[in-house]
Amino acid sequence: METKRYTYGKAEKLKSRTLISELFIDGQSVSKYPLRLVFKALAPGEGVATQVGVSVSKKYFKRAHDRNLFKRHLREAYRLNKHLLPDAVEKPYAIMFFYQTKDRLTHAEIMEKTVVLFEKFLQKEGFVNQ
Repeated sequence: METKRYTYGKAEKLKSRTLISELFIDGQSVSKYPLRLVFKALAPGEGVATQVGVSVSKKYFKRAHDRNLFKRHLREAYRLNKHLLPDAVEKPYAIMFFYQTKDRLTHAEIMEKTVVLFEKFLQKEGFVNQ
């Protein structure tokens, strides 16, 4: 029996400034309070795999250690739930994952909302019937 590897490797990290700016110019979004997903389909030669970045605003958390904590939670939620995406998604996407509230959700709550957010993403892109 094959075991799944839940990784978030270097190839999956969204680092390109030009790709991030394109994402904000012509990307689409879905949200499930307090999480928001901004995404854009990539051209076949643009990216090898889906690339994901995370962000927590300084507006909501002034201290860096608080922002870093929630960024870790977001990356972990993506890493453990990304298996929901590749089964349905054939082409690569650039995705930015945001935490947008002052409320301090627990890790379990973030995980639940991430699953719902991924389902909304798949519905919006037409991979899942509504």
